[in-house]
Amino acid sequence: MSSLVLGFQEMEKTQLMLVGGKGLNLGELSKIEGIQVPAGFCVTTVGYQKAIEQNEAFQALLDQLTILKAEDREQIGEISRKIRQIIMEAEIPSDVVKAVAHYLSRFGEEHAYAVRSSATAEDLPHASFAGQQDTYLNIIGIDAILQHISKCWASLFTDRAVIYRMQNGFDHSQVHLSVIVQRMVFPQASGILFTADPITSNRKLLSIDASFGLGEALVSGLVSADGYKVQEGQIVDKRIAAKKLAIYGRKEGGTETQQIAPEQQNIQTLTDEQILQLAHIGRQIEAYFGQPQDIEWCLADDTFYIVQSRPITTLYPIPEENDQENHVYLSVGHQQMMTDPMKPLGLSVWLLTTPAPMRIAGGRLFVDVAPRLATPVGREALLNTVGSDPLFKDALMTIIERDFIKLLPNDEIEPAKSNKAMPSAGARTQIENDPTIVSNLIKRSQTSIEELKQNIQTKSGSDLFDFILEDIEQQLKKILFDPQSTAVFMAAMDASAWINENMNKWLGEKNAADTLSQSVPNNITSEMGLALLDVADVIRPYPEVVAYLQQVKDDHFMDELLKLEGGQEALDAINDYLSKYGMRCAGEIDITRTRWSEKPITLIPLILGNVKNFAPNASQQKFEQGRQEALAKEQELLERLKQLPDGDQKAKETKRMIDLVRNFIGYREYPKYGMVNRYFVYKQALLKEAEQLVQAGVIHEKEDIYYLSFAELHEAVRTNKLDHQIISKRKDEYKLYEKLTPPRVLTSDGEIITGEYKRENLPAGAIAGLAVSSGVIEGRARVILNMEDANLEDGDILVTSFTDPSWTPLFVSFKGLVTEVGGLMTHGAVIAREYGLPAVVGVENATKLIKDGQRIRVHGTEGYIEIL
Repeated sequence: MSSLVLGFQEMEKTQLMLVGGKGLNLGELSKIEGIQVPAGFCVTTVGYQKAIEQNEAFQALLDQLTILKAEDREQIGEISRKIRQIIMEAEIPSDVVKAVAHYLSRFGEEHAYAVRSSATAEDLPHASFAGQQDTYLNIIGIDAILQHISKCWASLFTDRAVIYRMQNGFDHSQVHLSVIVQRMVFPQASGILFTADPITSNRKLLSIDASFGLGEALVSGLVSADGYKVQEGQIVDKRIAAKKLAIYGRKEGGTETQQIAPEQQNIQTLTDEQILQLAHIGRQIEAYFGQPQDIEWCLADDTFYIVQSRPITTLYPIPEENDQENHVYLSVGHQQMMTDPMKPLGLSVWLLTTPAPMRIAGGRLFVDVAPRLATPVGREALLNTVGSDPLFKDALMTIIERDFIKLLPNDEIEPAKSNKAMPSAGARTQIENDPTIVSNLIKRSQTSIEELKQNIQTKSGSDLFDFILEDIEQQLKKILFDPQSTAVFMAAMDASAWINENMNKWLGEKNAADTLSQSVPNNITSEMGLALLDVADVIRPYPEVVAYLQQVKDDHFMDELLKLEGGQEALDAINDYLSKYGMRCAGEIDITRTRWSEKPITLIPLILGNVKNFAPNASQQKFEQGRQEALAKEQELLERLKQLPDGDQKAKETKRMIDLVRNFIGYREYPKYGMVNRYFVYKQALLKEAEQLVQAGVIHEKEDIYYLSFAELHEAVRTNKLDHQIISKRKDEYKLYEKLTPPRVLTSDGEIITGEYKRENLPAGAIAGLAVSSGVIEGRARVILNMEDANLEDGDILVTSFTDPSWTPLFVSFKGLVTEVGGLMTHGAVIAREYGLPAVVGVENATKLIKDGQRIRVHGTEGYIEIL
């Protein structure tokens, strides 16, 4: 009998598959000292399986359901209805009936019970499945209880539960249901308690919703609830709702909705004392489970009963720190235009590359800026650095206004810790205005990469890891943080800011530097977009090759090309392109991401788009057109300046700044290209080591190494040993991280601080963002999240979450750009200016607010979007 029914006290932590998520948590709750849980037991999943296992009709319908997709709503509804009917009509096995009767006699058959579903795929740390299955209240007598057990089993196949499982990748046949039968409590009040604020994610702010009667009214949205917030033992906020209705249990069973007397409607549901008592219980439960909880409670006879506790699955994780200090974390992904999670190997290689104090949370990197916020100089420098992204700046201002990080007294500021103030724009522009500086820097980087490719071939095993570490320290960092290299693009950025400020002041012209930045020399990223147009030129004359490429499905297409007329030419053109740009890909700062060289088929839709949308020689024409527009703008500005008082001097100074921009701004993209080049060389060498590990049976597949840090991988290669549990655990974590949206700014309390655009006089309904490339453009919005899915027509406007350099080949095909992240100097903005595309970035939730196919107008000069 034992495995058919278990009392709460009899459950073990390991019995998730027997009692489901809710059952398991109730079992745990009933073991916490001082926590009251209404008595009850659990009909385990064994009973459910016994009831359906012999039913062939059920199995046949389940097989039909398995091949459907979440979109097939009608068929899902039809099949689910039939499955529910079969379960309702199935006889409950006699030994299950006997076990239930035995436990009821212990708890008292005459009492009223709540009969609640507990699925094996709910209340898990990464999928709450909250409210997917049914609950029945105030059920009296064994016959009624057995009938409602069947109803709970059937509710595993409500349409919403089936679709939710499909969307979250759960196999229907692997999810089972247990049923909780629990003594009914008839509360004067009930509600929900979150031990972390569900709106801001602040772990120190506890949030309570409370209403009269049973909690069902609250969950079903029938009534408004009081809202109380408690922080560190103090009530910090109270919102008293007008409560017109409540649901109460009826003596003869079932529930009813009652009107609340007018004089009661605006009374506080819980007294202050009760609020603090409940908050204390919440913190106790949270401490027991070791993570923030979503708790259902009810109050009867002045006692709080806990009827459910589950992890809050939507909170963004906080970086782990070993101190009790306050910290403030800025998202690196928003600055690097890559907000996806990174795999452990990618994270650790990036950490080896950067000197900044970084932390990992949710598979993403954050910089702790608390030390910089602790000094006046540091604060000013930080606000200047993030100034190009107003949402960062506004969030930091909120933190400063709250005094979350205290300023250190002057005598405590160590010279090393205080941030050296950024030199002023004028001071930084003192670099010789000589284009050969850039070509020399590029040559040096190329030579260094060629040497790396030669030297790494002789290395393997532990030697390889030492060699890579040394190369990162001695070569990669030297090139990335070379003062001359930094001075070059800082000079260009400062000159650009100088031009915008002064042309606006002297001529009333906004963002003049945008047009002046078109088609500059030495921009490796924009050249990459134009070079793919050249590949299309080679392929366009060969209809056989074009037709073949339109139907290729995998990466072995290269071998087949040679059999076609023009195939050799096409292959050579693609290979030439890959030899220069094949180390790039979406999310390229993560070394584990698949490079174009590893998966050339990624580029085929882009090449075919270019074949279709452009005439021959488009790359030259595009570049030349941009150059002429920049030249014309330069002439026009200088002419207008000469008409002003002191005009010759103004024109001379402006000409110097324009030359700085044109000579130097293109180089801004090069250091990253050099880094990504090196990363690819490292990666190829590490994958050779991975092959050895596969052959030795240490890992199952080469890509498993992506789930280890650099140091862990080194250890595995050295010892030929690895606990494989690590890999599967990290794969599960990564899947979870993919579902999270990283915040721009996060505090050590877990609070997400969102910045706002402080903008007046925007048109009604306009969506605000940051203006990064001038001009106004109207067109069809194409909301594209993966580059491979791009199917752009001439005149389309790209709307996406972020664009790193790998998106550049698409930039030749659209007329305007809208992204969710980005600043004035992030890659998308730089390339948009260079190609002369109006662009607005940093548009919160752009991919949700703008629908694919809508007509929109992008105001690249003013920084907003209108939906037409």
